[in-house]
Amino acid sequence: MFPAKLRSEFSDSTLVVTQGPDPCLWLFSLDEWQKLSSRLMESAGPFKAPNRLMLRRIVAPAQEVEIDGAGRLSIPASLRKYAVLSKDCVMLGIVKYVELWDAAAYRAYLEESEPLFREATEELGAIR
Repeated sequence: MFPAKLRSEFSDSTLVVTQGPDPCLWLFSLDEWQKLSSRLMESAGPFKAPNRLMLRRIVAPAQEVEIDGAGRLSIPASLRKYAVLSKDCVMLGIVKYVELWDAAAYRAYLEESEPLFREATEELGAIR
């Protein structure tokens, strides 16, 4: 189920879903995906290995999905497998996109990243 609160942020029922760099999926509106993929294609020329890796991991697996009338998403099997999605999932609205995580994987990520998070919050001390 795609939460109604997040669904209301999208003007269209078609989304683009792709692999995120963490073990999760990224979901974009068609407009935001077009902007991101265009920037990636312009800046990541195919003649450098790290660029090809980014294109293969983010742009190539991207697929369009529809939010049905009941607010459900049908995530393609290859992307479900990548994010190891089970029945319990977590969706995070991050301004221009949504992350979709397996709930257990997200809890593990939070625990694992706690020291880095604490360090990063110290860096935010300069924000006023």
